Amino acid sequence: MTLGKKQEKFSLMLSRLIAYIYKMGYQVRMGDVWAHDGHKENSNHYIKLAADINLFKDGKYLTETEDHKLFGKFWEEMGGSWGGKYQDGNHYSIEHNGRS
Repeated sequence: MTLGKKQEKFSLMLSRLIAYIYKMGYQVRMGDVWAHDGHKENSNHYIKLAADINLFKDGKYLTETEDHKLFGKFWEEMGGSWGGKYQDGNHYSIEHNGRS
C-alpha cells in the first residue's frame, strides 16, 4: 500500500477511534498528528501515520497509559499499533515499513 493510501486509512481509523472515545463519555484534545521534530528518529508522526490523543474525562486530563487501555484495544482491533505496549498510552499509529 502506498504511503498516501495508508495516510487515508489512518485518517479514517482515527475518526472512528475519536467517535468511539466520545461515545464512551470521554473527550479528546489532539496532540501531535503531524510533527517535524520532537519524536524518535523515523517516527510515524513525521509521515502522518501517528497521533497523540490527549484524553479527558469530566474535564480531567488522563495521563496514564491505563487510561487509554480500552481505546488501545479498540485501535488494535482495527489493525493499528498502540503505544501502550511500551508505556506511551496516548500514541496511536499504523505500521509503515516495519515501524509504528
